[in-house]
Amino acid sequence: MNALAGGGSFVSMPALLAAGLPSVTANASSTVALFPGGVASAWVYRGQASPVGAVSFRVLVGVMLIGGLVGGLLLLWTPSAAFDRVLPWLLLLATFALAFGQSLGPALRERFRAGIAVVLLIQFVLGMYGGYFGGAVGLMMMATWSLLDEADVKALAAPRTLLVSAANTVAVVCFIVAGIVHWPEALLVGLGALVGGYLGARIGKKLPPILVKYATVLLAAAMTLHFFLRAYS
Repeated sequence: MNALAGGGSFVSMPALLAAGLPSVTANASSTVALFPGGVASAWVYRGQASPVGAVSFRVLVGVMLIGGLVGGLLLLWTPSAAFDRVLPWLLLLATFALAFGQSLGPALRERFRAGIAVVLLIQFVLGMYGGYFGGAVGLMMMATWSLLDEADVKALAAPRTLLVSAANTVAVVCFIVAGIVHWPEALLVGLGALVGGYLGARIGKKLPPILVKYATVLLAAAMTLHFFLRAYS
């Protein structure tokens, strides 16, 4: 899913919960498990960091690191019972991002433009979201950047990938230091994610993009419904 359209946490989170992990531990272990795949993507884009409009890449990295740290700490301080209630809403937000993220930015841009300060504030919030949960954060980031007049969104795949990895890096460090990661399960999921990422990239060359999108959104919606029923029924 991550290689084709994003949303891999919709699979890894339920798998770790089904293995018996509490929800906060499952989320932290899922972030650690999927982290190597993100680092591999970031490595491909090394040396291609570029400003986003008039905002320097270094400033964006700093904002994302701080936001990722806050989000990671916030997850550690969230009781599993409370996270069980929050998780369905996070999944719903990620599902909407998967379904409408590519068209959301241009639609918003027709109504208003965002200044640099607003974009940096949203970037910080996305960093927090990335450290706390992170589903479809890359799509949300691209939608935010499209509100800047100077940003060429189509050319910003590299900074998007690098910034998502920055937020995940600081969150992963928090989770490892806190001792909340269940390593056997995380390593198994991580191994599967590496294999799946390779196969997904190969398969993605042959599948129609519209089919990939609809299948991903359908699975994400089904998982979201499941977690709403799990939390509130």
